[in-house]
Amino acid sequence: MDLNSILNALVPSWNSVVTVLSFCIYLAIAGSILPGKAVPGVTLSDGSRLHYHCNGLLSLLLLVVLLGIGVRMDFVSPTVISDRGLELLSTTFIFSFLVTLVLYVAGKKSHDPSSSLKPHFTGNLIHDWWFGIQLNPQFMGIDLKFFFVRAGMMGWLLINLSVLARCIQEANLSQSMILYQLFCMLYILDYFYYEAYMTSTWDIIAEKLGFMLVFGDLVWIPFAFSIQGWWLLSNQVELTTAAVIANCIVFLIGYKVFRGANKQKHVFKKNPKAPIWGRPPKVIGGKLLASGYWGIARHSNYLGDLLIALSFSLPCGISSPVPYFYPIYLLILLIWRERRDEIRCAEKYREVWAEYCKLVPWRILPYVY
Repeated sequence: MDLNSILNALVPSWNSVVTVLSFCIYLAIAGSILPGKAVPGVTLSDGSRLHYHCNGLLSLLLLVVLLGIGVRMDFVSPTVISDRGLELLSTTFIFSFLVTLVLYVAGKKSHDPSSSLKPHFTGNLIHDWWFGIQLNPQFMGIDLKFFFVRAGMMGWLLINLSVLARCIQEANLSQSMILYQLFCMLYILDYFYYEAYMTSTWDIIAEKLGFMLVFGDLVWIPFAFSIQGWWLLSNQVELTTAAVIANCIVFLIGYKVFRGANKQKHVFKKNPKAPIWGRPPKVIGGKLLASGYWGIARHSNYLGDLLIALSFSLPCGISSPVPYFYPIYLLILLIWRERRDEIRCAEKYREVWAEYCKLVPWRILPYVY
């Protein structure tokens, strides 16, 4: 595909606009009316506390069923996303840009008495638009930050399923594609099964909602994270049995560390006395968990996430750096986020954080970083 063809493919159409809007409308309706667990979020820095309606797994499964019925009735093509990938990419990018502008304007006009919803300006228009001015903006009772993360993860799975359908149509389904699809599907389903844990993560409790997060959730997660699937559409990779086993081991270790660390932190925030690995937790200054994975590295969950990201790329072999874009990007992102988190924690916890750093000197990977 030449440059001119790519540019033409990026031009949005009304079909792509309807697709993106229909997806968002479905998520808003399903997220509001489907049964789910009401999960109280952590207490924020201003003392406020939000509650989240966690029914993402049910919303996702229902969406897949409805799309399956639509495919069966020839109402929708199973390859609609893979056929219109660039068009949907540009449409979603424009949608993210417009949403961010609305958030910025609404934030400037906001007079909500709830402190967690008040806008916080720096005076720098570009900075405030990029990073956001509200911590937890709401729309019709929907927490937008939580909504956009959910949309990104579901969009990622839908893209992968469309790519898989195209492989099957073209009789081009490889072992590498199956392995990649399996790992991604398990990771995404696990995310929604443990969706309540998201309420205590950095994104929800600390990041303001601006273009950086909206673009990251709606565009970056579904389109950039699925780059391995797109690559495997036109590149055949034969894996040895040893390579398959090694890839599975990387995924399982990454998943164990990622899910285990996040679970320990979430449980600790809900019940600081809950045992960790069968023992009473070690707590620094009555605030910071220093047991389990959090006694090994200060951001051990990032290590698990990086190993999982690597397992998504390994089925693509090593003939091209393109499929490794996601783990490389994630490595840079998480190191940047870890540095910002370290500064925030040092300011918040002061001598308690210094004591924790002495006890747990490693940031992400023990004995390396």
